[in-house]
Amino acid sequence: MFDREKWGEVFESIGKNKLRAVLTGISVFTGIFMLIILLGAGRGLRNGFEYGFRNQSVNTIHVGGGVTSKPWKGLLPNRRIRLDNADMAALRLGVREMQYSSGEYWLWRGESVLNYGTRYGNYTIQGIEPEYFHVESQIIEAGRYINEPDQQQGRKVIVLADDAKQKLFGDQDPLHQWVQVNGIPFEVVGVYRFEQTQGQNQRSKVFIPLSTAQRVFGAYTEIDEFHFTLGTATLEDSKRAASRVTAILASRHNFDPADLRAIWVENSLENYTTFSSVFGAISTFIWVMGIGTIIAGIMGVSNIMLIVVQERTREIGVRKALGATPRSVMGQVMMESLIVTAIAGYGGLVLGIASLEAISALLPGGPMFREPEVDLGIAIQALVLLIITGTLAGLMPARRAARIRPIEALRDE
Repeated sequence: MFDREKWGEVFESIGKNKLRAVLTGISVFTGIFMLIILLGAGRGLRNGFEYGFRNQSVNTIHVGGGVTSKPWKGLLPNRRIRLDNADMAALRLGVREMQYSSGEYWLWRGESVLNYGTRYGNYTIQGIEPEYFHVESQIIEAGRYINEPDQQQGRKVIVLADDAKQKLFGDQDPLHQWVQVNGIPFEVVGVYRFEQTQGQNQRSKVFIPLSTAQRVFGAYTEIDEFHFTLGTATLEDSKRAASRVTAILASRHNFDPADLRAIWVENSLENYTTFSSVFGAISTFIWVMGIGTIIAGIMGVSNIMLIVVQERTREIGVRKALGATPRSVMGQVMMESLIVTAIAGYGGLVLGIASLEAISALLPGGPMFREPEVDLGIAIQALVLLIITGTLAGLMPARRAARIRPIEALRDE
């Protein structure tokens, strides 16, 4: 059935009816193109979401002080709750699911000046403990991270981001050099990679030991935030741990445990699970919309092929009168459907992928949307499925053509 002569007849038929072939292909082209764009956009949203967790442990709880909004046991509202080292010790003792933990103190609330000789810059300087590396891991490019002796001995050491290193030292090796932190000398012991979001003017973080930040910069025992990981704890375990945090701090600072403004407790695993569910629903919606578009395209192919058969009724009757078999007639109609579907589907696939590449190049990656892409294997599978279903879409018109009786076809006006 698929010999050279048959293919020649099919291409000749398509060539004689270019407008019809284009209209047939548009529905298929649009279907695969929209599916690729929708899948790429969905992946771009997920990439942006996952980028936000690129350096963070997913199963982490973050705690910070707030301001009470309810009276409690004779105490008035609007009391400031400040966390300190004693709170950290109580939480480490009372939350059995805790794996790694670290307090955090922001020098001058992130408005600190760092300088080396005549070079200087404003950076977010954080006092942290060694286990902070497990909460927000960084890629160390030179030297080391803050360690336990640094924390225990209150050493004046600092870990720079690579952008701070470049601005202060240029091509010079920064390790074991001394920089001024708000006028106080600190020894550089490490450099980590700072991953800045494109198009964002972000200030990089640099790290010093928490004990040093508290002692040298007058924080005494105060901390701004407390972070801890939960290892392989389940979502329910993380929720219980968060409730335990609230209960412990409510008891220590005398506020209503139901007061949501007294402290803030962020459960990263709960947030991650919620967003994953949302993106799962978005992905399902995208597939439903994409498949619906493809089905509409296939129905368009079937309808137009029915019109083709109706237009060529007399021609088909002549061919059958000259000895063409029903199988031969069916084959020609289905082959025409196959060619149009394959060419239009491939065109939609290529243009869809090219459009995603253009979007990725033009739009800066951000925390909400970055690097829209589509799995090439899935795209090819969708194309193959489209070609198969497009070919089958010509089956009903082909069967109708095969049932045409020559005598009735020759009478057709």
